[in-house]
Amino acid sequence: MSISLSSLILLPIWISMAQILQGGPDEKEKTTALKDLLSRIDLDELMKKDEPPLDFPDTLEGFEYAFNEKGQLRHIKTGEPFVFNYREDLHRWNQKRYEALGEIITKYVYELLEKDCNLKKISIPVDATESEPKSFIFMSEDALTNPQKLMVLIHGSGVVRAGQWARRLIINEDLDSGTQIPFIKRAMDEGYGVIVLNPNENYIEVEKPKIHVQSSSDSSDEPAEKRERKDKVSKEIKKRRDFYEKYRNPQREKETMQLYIRENGSPEEHAVYVWDHFITQSAAENVFFVAHSYGGLAFVELMIQREADVKSKVTAVALTDSVHNVWHQEAGKTIREWMRENCCNWVSSSEPLDTSVESMLPDCPRVSAGAEQLNSYQ
Repeated sequence: MSISLSSLILLPIWISMAQILQGGPDEKEKTTALKDLLSRIDLDELMKKDEPPLDFPDTLEGFEYAFNEKGQLRHIKTGEPFVFNYREDLHRWNQKRYEALGEIITKYVYELLEKDCNLKKISIPVDATESEPKSFIFMSEDALTNPQKLMVLIHGSGVVRAGQWARRLIINEDLDSGTQIPFIKRAMDEGYGVIVLNPNENYIEVEKPKIHVQSSSDSSDEPAEKRERKDKVSKEIKKRRDFYEKYRNPQREKETMQLYIRENGSPEEHAVYVWDHFITQSAAENVFFVAHSYGGLAFVELMIQREADVKSKVTAVALTDSVHNVWHQEAGKTIREWMRENCCNWVSSSEPLDTSVESMLPDCPRVSAGAEQLNSYQ
């Protein structure tokens, strides 16, 4: 049995505490002192000392995984599915590893959208300067010129990005289950133009700039020798502080700040932006939406802000486990009436497919998706 560093550090304290608790009232002061000591110990920081480095590969090959011919993620040596608990009792490290793999999966899906689905990556905002934060969507070649049909896909909230329904399903099931690719290919086969939204790409993360404190001696009239002594002492103090910080928190992650993307700082903003700059420009006589989970809420918000335009262009909306709420979103009577006629929400249910499901909301019909759980997992 292995004993962690944090356990070894805490063991004498636990033993002392147990001994004191067996003593009488005269040990009260010692108990209080030990409790105070324990309250000062950051267990999370101690646990980090037992972790391997948070340095992970940046390719699937580096993780020793690949997608097989069935679109399933498998270990290239053992053929086994992905294992989350790669290192026992290190949940934080395992989660970081999973997240690192997820980022690679996202880039892999982007490549599939371009290479397998022949979609184009379009940068937004359309008038972005070279230096400002940017996002992107994907479109088929005929998305704006197809005179008949346009399909618009919106995923849910969380870590998923353009082309994905659920990261968990991509990793643990297969690409067909977790991505929008089957929808895109079928739509294109049936003559639709396609636009794939990217509503969760709302900001970029950059490292926080380090604050440099100017030495007070820089602007003083002190003799050069005295300033040099002060600078030397200051450097020694900084060296000791950095050493202590590295020992105290060896797994310290970089501090970052978020720079939001103009007019795309939320899924709702993103939906309106893509509508204004792309969908309204399309030649399609009939526009269809497929929106999952929070994507349904974003669509309802789009309707609230662009009601007349949406009604004039959108023919039908397929929602899946949509989390919209016409009361909380304050959708008017005319919107609710339009949704009853033009939208349908397929929800998780054990009932057979398309069986009517009772709803407390006066909007679109709810029917069973024929499954107790849809891909609402991130």
